[in-house]
Amino acid sequence: MSVFKAYDVRGIWGKEIDEDLCYKAGYFLPGLLGANEVIVGRDIRLSSEAAHQALIRGMTDSGADVLDLGLSTTPMVCFALVYLSAGASVQITASHNPPEYNGLKINSRGAVPVGGDSGLKELEKRCMNLKAVPVKKPGVVKDASYIKDVYIAFLKDRSDDYSSIRMSIDCSSGVASLIVKNILPDADYINDSFDGTFSAHEPNPLDEKNCRALEAEVLKNHSDIGIIYDGDADRVVFVDERGRFIQPDYMIAVLGLYYASNGMKGNALQDIRTSRSTTEYLESLGFNVYTWKVGHAFAKKKLREIGGTFGGELAGHYYLGDFYCCDSGILASLHVLTVLKGLKEEGRTLSGLIDSIVKYPNSGEVNFRLEHKDEAIQALYDAFAPSSSRVLDFDGYRIEYPDWWFNVRKSNTEPYLRIVAEAENNDLLQSKLGRIREIIGRFS
Repeated sequence: MSVFKAYDVRGIWGKEIDEDLCYKAGYFLPGLLGANEVIVGRDIRLSSEAAHQALIRGMTDSGADVLDLGLSTTPMVCFALVYLSAGASVQITASHNPPEYNGLKINSRGAVPVGGDSGLKELEKRCMNLKAVPVKKPGVVKDASYIKDVYIAFLKDRSDDYSSIRMSIDCSSGVASLIVKNILPDADYINDSFDGTFSAHEPNPLDEKNCRALEAEVLKNHSDIGIIYDGDADRVVFVDERGRFIQPDYMIAVLGLYYASNGMKGNALQDIRTSRSTTEYLESLGFNVYTWKVGHAFAKKKLREIGGTFGGELAGHYYLGDFYCCDSGILASLHVLTVLKGLKEEGRTLSGLIDSIVKYPNSGEVNFRLEHKDEAIQALYDAFAPSSSRVLDFDGYRIEYPDWWFNVRKSNTEPYLRIVAEAENNDLLQSKLGRIREIIGRFS
């Protein structure tokens, strides 16, 4: 399987991705994107320093200059790309994947993501088929680490007085603590030291087992909210004051409340897995809700196309119109804290708000590891689509009935078939999930 994915470049370090590939990607990327200057940052994975050096060497050998942020979050790289008006950016990270992985997240001018259909396939061709010949006049490396302070100031300008809120924060041993402790210094923190092995837990907050420590902290500290970031801080997941994991697509609705309360309505974007509870809540706030493909490269482009106010995904990515249509776990969490501040002033809680939003039992994302994914998807389509009320077919299928729906899709980054289902009552949900499992089981 190629490491050049739909959204980024990603694979196991030393096996699927290595210094040679990083060098070649660095060499060919500036010419592909027409970039004379490239922003480069990295996360804290043990392989990131070697990848960083190889990538920069490739870029300078191509004649491009590098603006080096050093250690950074992925949103900070996007911020620097716009702030410095550079031609492209690369963040070295494997995001939420286990520590043996690494990769490259690439953006072109204006923080427009480069995905499989917008440059990554061509970059792969060049890396595989062309020879990198260093130019006679190499580019130079410029220290751009000062951007961290500029970015922190940017976030502080968009924060509020949260002194009334008790919060617990899990930085997942990643780069979130590079930034967030400057914005929210009074929070109760765990896993806030850099650890490239992620020994406390994998940096994937969507897997609820990785939120257990935070859930316990919330209860121990009597916190009003728990916040957990992923490894590169572009995603965020929340826990309510009762220690309950909040399914991330419900938080799209909470962000809708933030924007609506500030007079910013218009268009909102959700992914194809999003609960009807969220859709109906956003529509009640006055948003026009668009549904689109999963993945940051697709979502950011779509949000720009529709002139969207904001958007979100089940995975905990929240795309913000006030942040170049990019995702920022920290900025999204500041918006949520602003909503929570207003709730507290009214004597309300986060759990109460979520309970008022959620109307339907939902399975969450259920993963199946199997080889014959295409055949399984077709079998599900044949079983359910003919009698359905609507079918969305742009990221697997979302097959809808008046009283239930499900989405089936292949992961773009992992070897899984993913299912999300929702129904008007739990008995119906379990019945339909049982039928779906039975069909998929024929192909395992």
